[in-house]
Amino acid sequence: MEPTPLTELVAGTPILFGGDRVTTVPPDLAASFQPGDALTVLQDSGDLLHLPAEDRRAARIAVDAAASAFGRMGDVDEGRLDRFYELFADRLEDDATFGPIAEANARDVEDARSRGRSTTRLVLSERMRADMVDGLRGWARMTSVRGDVIHRVEHDGWTLEQYRDRLGIVAFVFEGRPNVFADACGVLRTGNTVVFRIGSDALGTARAIVEHALDPAIEEAGLPAGSASLVDAPSRAAGWALFSDPRLALAVARGSGAAVRQLGAVAQQSGIPVSLHGTGGAWIVAAASANARSFRSAVRHSLDRKVCNTLNTCLILRERAEELVPEFLAALTAAADDLGTNAKLHVLERDRDRVPPTWFERVVPIARADGQPEEPQAETLVEAQLGVEWEWEGSPEVSLAIVDDLDEAARLFDAYSPHFVISVIADDETEREQIETRVEAPYVGNGFTRWVDGQYALGTPELGLSNWELGRLFGRSGILSGDGITTVRCRAIQHDPDVHR
Repeated sequence: MEPTPLTELVAGTPILFGGDRVTTVPPDLAASFQPGDALTVLQDSGDLLHLPAEDRRAARIAVDAAASAFGRMGDVDEGRLDRFYELFADRLEDDATFGPIAEANARDVEDARSRGRSTTRLVLSERMRADMVDGLRGWARMTSVRGDVIHRVEHDGWTLEQYRDRLGIVAFVFEGRPNVFADACGVLRTGNTVVFRIGSDALGTARAIVEHALDPAIEEAGLPAGSASLVDAPSRAAGWALFSDPRLALAVARGSGAAVRQLGAVAQQSGIPVSLHGTGGAWIVAAASANARSFRSAVRHSLDRKVCNTLNTCLILRERAEELVPEFLAALTAAADDLGTNAKLHVLERDRDRVPPTWFERVVPIARADGQPEEPQAETLVEAQLGVEWEWEGSPEVSLAIVDDLDEAARLFDAYSPHFVISVIADDETEREQIETRVEAPYVGNGFTRWVDGQYALGTPELGLSNWELGRLFGRSGILSGDGITTVRCRAIQHDPDVHR
């Protein structure tokens, strides 16, 4: 019997999810649902996601193009890929070509600011532009790993080889960071194709990059049309529709924690492997053997701007608190001074007396996305709030807690952190090892936290950084890069025609 298409929703209709729980259709969803729309029910949360027909169509058009291109990418040689990256970089570097892109970005930034939206990641600065150019030229210099034999077994009369090959269509949903275009195009290096969906705040910038740099580079280099495709739709539902397409080989999500988790759930229940890069916020632990100068420097240099590897929470051992809390406050103040603004501090309620009262009494302007409201420079929080990631705009914002020992530090990290970055400031190697072996984090260090970046750390353009909120990663690093998106194939080479089992 043919299934009946869903053409309407009725408010109050019970919807089963998770096998043993029920939610109901809310009135606003029922009223807005039209024929051609779709409903996705997240089995872990019961969220009802409305996928309008126009968003489904936009996602399908982009994936259609990438699927067609993937069928022809197998014949694309290294020279054409090298040329594509160089042409893309040249067009971004050329002021005349870049002009319309900069204008589009300025409009996006102004529109976002007028709506009180954060623009920290949205501004296509000269530094970001230079990083995009360098990243693309880095891909041009890189040799593809496609075809590399990674294992060989010799048998009587035949040989087995395992080798790397292209994976398929890789989909990206990311926040308003224009540089992801350059990073994610790295998947073409190994013969994959890519589909982008960018947040509505940056859609104008994305369209301009596609029109003035990306598509012309694809065409001039002789790559198949659609090798890199944009989902041209502003609605978040377009990302849900994209991550529901079973033709995807990998779904990569970058953005805020809640949005990334939701996108990951959509892809996973659609049977699509996911790589989630969202909630960040690094933690620093000052151990008993911490060098005060090293600690102060690590804090300051972890707060230069708000990105995923920025310091979010600091833990100081109680036996060193008298000496190191002032160092921490001095570093926080210096980081704010570097940015020409004021710092914002959150202190665990029980540890309020470790911070001078003037921090709580002082009311200062704090640079927010929607302006500079006057706020107390320090406020208290409860233990559960140590997990809050401060999405600050211009004013460095961090949490501070005093812990009895390293066991408590590890417990708090595993309970409240995003299981992402931890740095242990300790001269005693044993103390560092005690934390590193206990906590669930893919990135560990002994200094500033901002080193967690693929291009900075590995010299390879980064597609994203995974945390361990959903468990340790299987078979790959937490730093996802284009040359790592491959599959492994097996090839039998028979030398003796009479081989049999």
